[in-house]
Amino acid sequence: MNTVDLQALFEAQHQASRAHVDVPLVVRRERLLRMRKLLDEHGPTLAAAVQADFGVRSPRLTEVADLFVLRTLLAHTLRHLARWSRPQKVRTPIFLQPASAMIHRQPLGVVGVVAPWNYPVQLALAPAITALAAGNRVMIKPSELTPHTSAQMALLVAQFFAPEEMCVVQGDAALSSAFCTLPFDHLVFTGSTAVGRKVAQAAAANLTPTTLELGGKSPCIIDASCDMQDAALKIAHGKLLNAGQTCIAPDYVLLPRGHEAAFAEAFRAAVAKLFPRIAGNPDYASIISPRHLARLRTMLQQAQTQGAEVQSMDPAPDAVPDPTAAVQEGGTSRQMAPVLVFGATSGMQLMQEEIFGPILPVVSYDRLDDAITHINTGPRPLALYWFGGNDGVRDDVLRRTVSGGVTVNDTLMHIAHDNLPFGGVGDSGWGAYHGEQGFLRFCHQKSVLVQSRWAMGALFYPPYGARFDQVMGLLRRRL
Repeated sequence: MNTVDLQALFEAQHQASRAHVDVPLVVRRERLLRMRKLLDEHGPTLAAAVQADFGVRSPRLTEVADLFVLRTLLAHTLRHLARWSRPQKVRTPIFLQPASAMIHRQPLGVVGVVAPWNYPVQLALAPAITALAAGNRVMIKPSELTPHTSAQMALLVAQFFAPEEMCVVQGDAALSSAFCTLPFDHLVFTGSTAVGRKVAQAAAANLTPTTLELGGKSPCIIDASCDMQDAALKIAHGKLLNAGQTCIAPDYVLLPRGHEAAFAEAFRAAVAKLFPRIAGNPDYASIISPRHLARLRTMLQQAQTQGAEVQSMDPAPDAVPDPTAAVQEGGTSRQMAPVLVFGATSGMQLMQEEIFGPILPVVSYDRLDDAITHINTGPRPLALYWFGGNDGVRDDVLRRTVSGGVTVNDTLMHIAHDNLPFGGVGDSGWGAYHGEQGFLRFCHQKSVLVQSRWAMGALFYPPYGARFDQVMGLLRRRL
């Protein structure tokens, strides 16, 4: 697609949104039901497209991490949409009574969605579902790194939706840049912090509000009171889902000093339980591209050169290449074995950048204060995980750290709760969606005051005098 066609699609949606400002509840529901029909009838086709893009990515992984998440979101949204959509009455202060007041939740207009490659179906359609529920038109720009998924999604969306309702545009990074310059009524971007800054700058030229779902260094804090085997299993699952290519994956572990060997043993057992083999295992996703795999291996090589201890967690080490071997073509060759890194320092690339792969640095701490200081001296993370049995320590961590979200004694699960807003803070993003919070994100909340025929506003009109002083004195005593 070229920029002329892109502009034409936007103009069609923009004009439709202005011609039909009021989008009835029945229309919104019908659009959501069409989306559900799309997923029900063509979910396997989308999963196959994701598999083709990754090389190795089990359709079952796409079912649970992409399609199931969308189905639960749709069910939750359809269940609550009528309540979310109706005007919300609010109390009126005494000095404005007997007027009445309410908030009307109106569509913004046209919402743009720039989706990433790691969960290419979920992260394209989840914000689209919520935007449609709020009565908006939607344009989606998927990642150029998942061309099969993008093409299939474009085909299916065109089959179920008119282009002025929702459409998918395909193209390279240059088209993505052009997409972000369109004067959307709201723009959602999911991706890296570096690209998120550029998206925010492009949107600012049009005063387009944005929701930025970024990433960062999401820590796992292990308390001495935790069950190490249970914690290691849940951390391994959160880290190795999609081979670590998850924005809220644990990025590093903060471990009480002296527990390094116990954690390594427990983590190795957890990996073996989840993935008895890495090479050729359909449940273990490959890294998306040779370029991304080369970046991960460069990180490891640098850490080793600077004195870190690298431990492969591969249950069958003879079946895969050495983690520092040259990049090979093909999906199976991009199945990178899980690795623990001990002795990582702040000067290493893997402690400065979001890893986005199956490498897990372990940082030892002596006191909880040291762990909290480590977190608070860096950019605020998208997620934080705490493992332990001491509620007092847990609450201390929650009070003294700031992150987009938290899961206690597990990983990832807060994103699956439809009543919890999902979003970042600081460098990990701004704005949140999911559930009613997402619905409100894609609405304009218009304030409406209905004046009564018995209004007493004239008491505040000039000329001011003794009566005005008496009224103000009475109101001051009532406030």
